[in-house]
Amino acid sequence: MMAVAAAQKNREMFAIKKSYSIENGYPARRRSLVDDARFETLVVKQTKQSVLEEARQRSNDSHTESNAVPAVQQAIIQTQKSVEDKIEEIKTAEPIVKEPLPEPAVAEPAVQPKSAPQVNGKDAGLTEEEVILQNSMADDEEAEAAVQRASIVLRLKEGMGSLARILKTIENFHGTVVHLESRPGKTPPSQFDVLVKVDMTKQALLLLIRSLRQSAALAGVTLLADNSQSVKDPWFPKHARDLDNCNHLMTKYEPDLDMNHPGFADKEYRARRKMIADIAFAYKYGDPIPHIDYTETEVATWNMVYKNVKELMPKHFCSEYQQVFALLEEENIFGPNHIPQLQAMSDFLCRHTGFTLRPAAGLLTARDFLASLAFRVFQSTQYVRHTKTPFHTPEPDCIHELLGHMPLLADPSFAQFSQEIGLASLGASDEEIEKLSTVYWFTVEFGLCKENGEVKAYGAGLLSAYGELQHAISDKPEHRPFDPQVTAVQPYQDQEYQPIYYVAESFEDAKEKFRRWVATMSRPYEVRYNPHTQRIEILDSVARLDNLMGQLNLEMLHLNTALNKLKSKSV
Repeated sequence: MMAVAAAQKNREMFAIKKSYSIENGYPARRRSLVDDARFETLVVKQTKQSVLEEARQRSNDSHTESNAVPAVQQAIIQTQKSVEDKIEEIKTAEPIVKEPLPEPAVAEPAVQPKSAPQVNGKDAGLTEEEVILQNSMADDEEAEAAVQRASIVLRLKEGMGSLARILKTIENFHGTVVHLESRPGKTPPSQFDVLVKVDMTKQALLLLIRSLRQSAALAGVTLLADNSQSVKDPWFPKHARDLDNCNHLMTKYEPDLDMNHPGFADKEYRARRKMIADIAFAYKYGDPIPHIDYTETEVATWNMVYKNVKELMPKHFCSEYQQVFALLEEENIFGPNHIPQLQAMSDFLCRHTGFTLRPAAGLLTARDFLASLAFRVFQSTQYVRHTKTPFHTPEPDCIHELLGHMPLLADPSFAQFSQEIGLASLGASDEEIEKLSTVYWFTVEFGLCKENGEVKAYGAGLLSAYGELQHAISDKPEHRPFDPQVTAVQPYQDQEYQPIYYVAESFEDAKEKFRRWVATMSRPYEVRYNPHTQRIEILDSVARLDNLMGQLNLEMLHLNTALNKLKSKSV
């Protein structure tokens, strides 16, 4: 459980705290998932650097008065003193195996100090892994003293002869070695890479790592956790209820944060937005989606956009969208004179593709929004754009969500494509989240597809924006075949219409290309969603794969039986 606890603590430490507003350095005039992901990466790096520097400064400040030092800082100072005592103890300890030395009269110490990185002229002291461990220890005193298993990779510069001294050092820090394996070093100056699994307390582990990093015999020390997963791996939701935690990281884009927002000077609109946002913030997994009584002004705004969509649909929208739109009108969910409630729309989607909705108070971070898609959950706003700009909104509102996204989420092929983007985001790095966001932007938001020799729109940003739709299907922009590897690094233009749009041969073709591209990502395991338990299953062991193969074999048996029955009817 150490890896999970540390990863969750790391997520809390480096969580996005800033709003996406100009005053906080957000560059775009309108919100986009792509710019969000880039903004988040930048803020996380800045926050991480700030946290680490602060912890290192605390660690090196040995002259702070005790009555002014918080409990965590005092623990760090005590830890440093313990390190010095341990090093002195190791220096005088008898090694397990003595090696021949050029000068026999001089005994080699167990740990030889080497020059360490400097921060403002002082020893840096703490690495990122140690900061995470130190904070988790401060939060849970019992966990600090509990014996847990951890894995350390040691890069030996002086061959296997120095391993005996390293093992003696582990013993001196009251650690028990339970597993040891080695391989030739991959990068100089390491001659051998050694994996050591030890049972010891978190506090002792912290002391051990600091001590080993001062050894001249080591080219590097890497801390791993259980199952060889780094304690810095990104946390991601494992069950649909965990999306409540994703919702806590929501960053609001309120009209009063940017004077260019259409509702900036409208106090009544801002109060309305806050009221609807508070309703969404209170929502929890399993709750019915709250009902919103829309005003006459909001319904009038919906009516204008709805009529515009109806006029453009026959000529420019893909057939899948038009088929679902007709069904929504038949069931009276869609209509020009009322804004659909999210609960009714969620029930409709669930019947057709298993997708459901949950209310969002604003724009989620790119990582959290994409993660929800893995559970076939779409996080939708409930507020309506300002009446001043009925055909444009600087951030997604319920009109964009309902008319742009919802119809195609009821199409099985498109729903599967959306979910696969979400599954690919679970455990992805910040750089990969940026790439996935870019793919999402040029497909789900601004994608085009071929249909009977003509180019049709299926991206929600085009389906709900008349101006950009007319531009996208004209001869002005460049139309390129959809290729995820190329699309993922395509620069996004937010100041004007896109100069490039990507055209998919079909949803099935887009899914196949996307799957091949995702297979090249750095995540060392595969994940799948179990709709029966609403859980994400991590396929990282033979046992889990065997269990899945058993389920698939059963499904194949049913399919084979059905095929044989069809063949027997045709004879």
